[in-house]
Amino acid sequence: MSHYILGLSAYYHDSAVALLRDGVIVAAAQEERFTRVRHDPSFPSQALAYCLDEAGISLNDIDSIVYYEDSEIKFSRVMSSFAEAGPACLNAFTRVFPQWLDWKRNALAEVKRELAALGRGAVPEVRSSEHHRSHAASAFFPSPYQSAAVLCIDGVGEWHTTSLWHGKGEQLEFLNSISYPHSLGLLYSAFTYYCGFKVDSGEYKLMGLAPYGRPLYADLIRKELIDIRPDGSFALNLRYFEFMKGERMVGPAFEKLFGAPARKPESQLTQRDCDLAASVQQVTEEVVLGLARTALKQTGEKCLCLAGGVALNCVANGVLSRSGEFESIWIQPAAGDAGGALGAALEVAVAQSGRPHLAAGTDAMRGSLLGPGFQDSEIASFLDRKGYPAKRFDSAALYDQVARELANGAVVGWFQGRMEFGPRALGARSIIGDPRDPEMQRKMNLKIKFRESFRPFAPAVLAEDVTQYFDIDQQSPYMLIVAPVTESIRAKGSENLPSALNSLSTVRSQLPAITHVDFSARIQTVSDESNQPFAALLRSFKQHTGCSVLVNTSFNVRGEPIVCTPEEAYACFMRTEMDLLVMGSFILRRADQPEFREQTDWRLAIPLD
Repeated sequence: MSHYILGLSAYYHDSAVALLRDGVIVAAAQEERFTRVRHDPSFPSQALAYCLDEAGISLNDIDSIVYYEDSEIKFSRVMSSFAEAGPACLNAFTRVFPQWLDWKRNALAEVKRELAALGRGAVPEVRSSEHHRSHAASAFFPSPYQSAAVLCIDGVGEWHTTSLWHGKGEQLEFLNSISYPHSLGLLYSAFTYYCGFKVDSGEYKLMGLAPYGRPLYADLIRKELIDIRPDGSFALNLRYFEFMKGERMVGPAFEKLFGAPARKPESQLTQRDCDLAASVQQVTEEVVLGLARTALKQTGEKCLCLAGGVALNCVANGVLSRSGEFESIWIQPAAGDAGGALGAALEVAVAQSGRPHLAAGTDAMRGSLLGPGFQDSEIASFLDRKGYPAKRFDSAALYDQVARELANGAVVGWFQGRMEFGPRALGARSIIGDPRDPEMQRKMNLKIKFRESFRPFAPAVLAEDVTQYFDIDQQSPYMLIVAPVTESIRAKGSENLPSALNSLSTVRSQLPAITHVDFSARIQTVSDESNQPFAALLRSFKQHTGCSVLVNTSFNVRGEPIVCTPEEAYACFMRTEMDLLVMGSFILRRADQPEFREQTDWRLAIPLD
């Protein structure tokens, strides 16, 4: 008889559900993909229904449900924070405290009520893990390592903001931690806020902005904002931060320190914003590297696992990878709170069923392709019902045709197989293009994604060819490590090119669409094991062009979650200037489609991120 364990995260951001059967991940998905609300914090009822349906079971078949954190401990931290802030937090306290008193303090009871309301069977035992233990379990237990150091860094869980663990076989030993309010994640979010981006959403924009700047403020940050200690630990100077008051990240003291008020969202970016981003990025890399060295000293391990929101800082991951401190690094692809649902489930499932994936010598994430998939019959039914013209191809002909179109400059919506779990599109729900085209980055940003022009695009590359293009000595299947492009593909004289905002269109390599201004790229290595259809397309593109790299960005527009269904893919296709949509075995040409009308303007329904 199979043992099913279900993990669940909710009520803060990126609510999600993960389902395991006998220690194997069956399904995992974020609620945002179903509700179409980016970073949706609500109870993940639709994600849960999907996971149950994917396995063909009901709640009656579930042995245990595990919530990703302990709400009682979190309540004590919230109340302590309010007490520390005093009268200055009255507005936030008045707004937040009734919810904590009403239901948040006992989140398990709320989870049980929500589960019962679904009508999907009797509610099984519901227990809680702790936030950083869930992160640590999501990092180590699915990794390909028998033993490893485990480092978790985020904004804050219950109390921990940073935690160090030692993973050995089926055990996860807690070693050390740093507690709130001292948080590397909150430091980075403070600069995200100060530079005019949305906290818990725009941090990746700050990371993408950093290469355009110089770290002119790094020494000031080290001197005034964060005390970085020789043992890898750190402490924030709290007089400059406002997050404990619950209204905003920074205030007058921070603005005085940096000589200007916070940038207004959507206002013109300046070189100063780039320099601020570069400065906090450099300090973040320094802290991450120091923490990793401490992990090495305390565990003696040569493999490292990472999770928590800061583990999505792929530039810092790249610095850590190139440092040589560890032989190998593995990062949970859903490193944020969505992955906490998976870690919570794994904490129980591994104790029952072990880590069966280790026998195959792989990780347990199955390419992170754990969400809903659609058969050709379902896609055909949708197309026929709507009257959308399409042509069907067998596999070899499909890859050949799409590769030809890409080589001729087409931008393609690529909808294949099961949807990705985590924030990155990995070749299942992707928009792809030719990285050799110097106009591709600008075209994709302004006409496809409708997003800021400074933001870089990532390359997907055949795993066996990665070192031809990038200076990286390990695989990066989840697009979580940044590395430089090789000297061999850089443009002649490019080392003297400027890197400021006004140099965006400068060609720096043979692959200009994926080469950032500092010659870096956020790499996804693709293999048959991680994503066979995407690998086949890359091989076909290589046959036609000699290049085994494609631009790969998520299948959505700015502010929208990644598309989940054929209907959502088609709508995104028609709202933008993509040339082709490939869904399963079908190719749809934009020029062949009927006029696309919607009752309301989609731009009004999708708030900017």
